[in-house]
Amino acid sequence: MNEKVIVGISQGDVNGIGLEVVLKTLMEPGITEVCTPVLFSSQKTVSYYRKVLGFEEFNFNPIKDFSQINNKKVNVFICYDEEVNIEMGKASATTGKYAFISLEKATEALANNNINALVTAPIDKSTIQNDDFKFVGHTEYLGAKLGGDPLMLLCSDNGLRIAVATGHIPITEIASKITIENVSSKIVQLHTSLVKDFGVRKPKIAVLGLNPHAGDNGTIGNEDRDIITPAIEKAKTNGLVLGPYSADGFFGNGTYKKFDGILAMYHDQGLIPFKTLAFNEGVNFTAGLNSVRTSPDHGTAYEIAGKNIANEQSFKKALYAAIDIYKNRQLYSEISANPLPFTYIKKER
Repeated sequence: MNEKVIVGISQGDVNGIGLEVVLKTLMEPGITEVCTPVLFSSQKTVSYYRKVLGFEEFNFNPIKDFSQINNKKVNVFICYDEEVNIEMGKASATTGKYAFISLEKATEALANNNINALVTAPIDKSTIQNDDFKFVGHTEYLGAKLGGDPLMLLCSDNGLRIAVATGHIPITEIASKITIENVSSKIVQLHTSLVKDFGVRKPKIAVLGLNPHAGDNGTIGNEDRDIITPAIEKAKTNGLVLGPYSADGFFGNGTYKKFDGILAMYHDQGLIPFKTLAFNEGVNFTAGLNSVRTSPDHGTAYEIAGKNIANEQSFKKALYAAIDIYKNRQLYSEISANPLPFTYIKKER
């Protein structure tokens, strides 16, 4: 528990703001006192960014083997040696290729326990596609590579935690994915994560409805009454699960503040209010995996790439969240490893 966590960082798309927010975070005074960072990139790419952004004071330890890690410095694991043609602000198949190389090496390191947790910088989902990456995002790729059942969970320092029952799928497919089994399992997943990853002993969970006004008892669709309500009843958790709530009123009147976790039915239903309430402070955490992965709650932001104006707060929060979640999992494993047997006490008459 007292050892520094080794945090791997994938570089993301180097034409976006990924490496800018990464370097700004790693230049934070004392960062190597709380973790051992390992950035998966190349000496040439990092040096280029250091020069362009005027970060000459940023120093790092280049490594090609994990035995070379320096726990007192920022480490850069050399994933490739060639020079990459960087054109900040432009979508490029070339930078998509090197975003994948970085992610692949970082994921391998996480699977092999060379690093303890992974923080991913933003990728361009269209340019990264190749024979080995035919996924709609990090979440699905990591689910395939690391084992477990991934659950997208957005979280912030003020206790706002929103998971989604369906992730990166077209809006036309959402209703078909809302089943009693799927919603019930996502409730259980969210409950488990709140307990193990966030240390909430008996979580209070809110479940949002699918239709406007949560269906108005079947007036506006039957899914809320016939699927989501039975799913809530089926999910047996050591906590409190309530809903379905009408999403607009739930956030509009502040009801969300009363819950430890919220399950939205689809991506935008959960992420729009989350980013409205916690943008630049939020973290995307992939719950349900056998390993810890977080990321900032923003994308490549090509429009401001290279201008040295990107806000690094969300990435910084993602790095600290990865450390906290990893330690919470360690603590949970320790305290639940050898539980005392339950014994009924007989009362003397």
